[in-house]
Amino acid sequence: METIRFSLSVFVALILVAITHTAIADNVKITPLGSHDGEFCRFDRAMVLEDPDGTRLLYDAGRTVAGPEDPRLGKIDVILLSHMHGDHVGDQHIAEVNAGECGKPDFTMKAAPNTNTVNIALGKNAAIITGSDMPRFFAAKLKALDGDPKASQLVRFGASRQVGGVSIATVPAVHTNGVNPAFIGGDLGDMLSAAGLEISAGPPTGYVLTFSNGLVVYLSGDTGITAEQDAVVRRHYNAKLAVINIGDTFTTGPTEAAFVINELIKPNSVIPSHANEIATRSGKVIEGSKTEAFISSTSIPVHLPLSGRTMEFDGNGGCVSGC
Repeated sequence: METIRFSLSVFVALILVAITHTAIADNVKITPLGSHDGEFCRFDRAMVLEDPDGTRLLYDAGRTVAGPEDPRLGKIDVILLSHMHGDHVGDQHIAEVNAGECGKPDFTMKAAPNTNTVNIALGKNAAIITGSDMPRFFAAKLKALDGDPKASQLVRFGASRQVGGVSIATVPAVHTNGVNPAFIGGDLGDMLSAAGLEISAGPPTGYVLTFSNGLVVYLSGDTGITAEQDAVVRRHYNAKLAVINIGDTFTTGPTEAAFVINELIKPNSVIPSHANEIATRSGKVIEGSKTEAFISSTSIPVHLPLSGRTMEFDGNGGCVSGC
């Protein structure tokens, strides 16, 4: 009888372990790739989002990813870019993590005219998926560097593209999307620079990602308040997790972003981004910061994007690990 009880106990324990392992395996992993380990710094935008099936997406590589050799990247299947500004596409970047200071990272590596985004795509054999008129720009860059121009792929507003277990859709953002003359080069680039002008790559974009565990994530890019955040992101896609810019002046400020979260999207969790400040010290929010103002104005859980810390989210947008 004791043997039977012991065997039953072992069987139950194995079942519980299997259930726990399955639950963990079904989570979406999100890892911010900022300039300084364990902090939320001035130029931090980049993050890797990983589906339970292993599909990995890099969002807005910008200046804080140390090129394709950055050891934090691992396998990358897709690069998403919200718009062409240097702090998102990567006109320059750090040589290594923790270079410089949180408020002034050491961007010693020049990426123009290629962009950090293109260099990473080539190094990782990854697709670049964008909306608007950006795909043709990246296709030309890839071709010029002996890459595959077909790796630059389009998703227009209202459409989607499936990569592994992830459905990728684009949604409107209200911002500018000028291509810096440094990315163009030649006489045209020189003339544009002398005139103080850029070439538009069409409207900027936000993204809505639907993962294989059912989690729907809104990536705002740089945007102000838009009607689509209610009509499309909430009512159509029913996003449960939002990554939203809070930096003010160039994008929504902390109270405006809180309004978007509280009244328009109404997700179950939110990750602030693009704070344009030293937001944390020793991983804690700095008193009086824009990040603190956003947290205090938001009625749902706010999860800080501390660089290098992986957060895991279930299908309903709840953080189950790393937050």
